[in-house]
Amino acid sequence: MNDLHIRAVEDDASIRDWQYAHNLIVPGDVLSLDDVRARTGRNRMEVAYLCDVLIGCTTVRPPTKDNGATSTVIARVLPEHRRRGLGTRLYERALGQARALDAQVIETVVLASNPDGLRFAEQHGFVEIERYLLHEGDTVHWIDLRLT
Repeated sequence: MNDLHIRAVEDDASIRDWQYAHNLIVPGDVLSLDDVRARTGRNRMEVAYLCDVLIGCTTVRPPTKDNGATSTVIARVLPEHRRRGLGTRLYERALGQARALDAQVIETVVLASNPDGLRFAEQHGFVEIERYLLHEGDTVHWIDLRLT
C-alpha cells in the first residue's frame, strides 16, 4: 500500500474531494463547498488517494478550553475501499495529529446508519457516550463515541 497518498485540504480540488467523500458517507449532513471551506479554518482536514483514486478523508477537530481538551477524530473511507486497512491508516494518522495538539480526550462521531463506521470505531477502542438527532425531523441518530 505504498501508493496511499494523504494531503491537506487546501485548494479547490481537495475541497471538492473532501466534500464528495463526506457527503457520500454522511448523507444526513450534506455540506456545500462554502461549508467545507469554513471548516478548513477550524479543523485539520485531509484527503486520501490510492494511486490517483480518492479513497476517503479525515477530520481532526482540535481541542479547546471550551470542550475540555477534547479532540474529535473522524476517518471516512469510501465503501468500495473498506476492509483493506486503509481506514486504520487514516485513523492512526488523525489520532497522531490530535495527540500532537495535546488532546486529553479523543472522541469520534458516526451516523447510526453506517454500521461499518460504528464497527470500526468500536474495534479501535471507542465506546458510545451519546445518541442524538442533529436536526428536528431527522430519523437517523448520530452516535458520539469516546476512546477508552
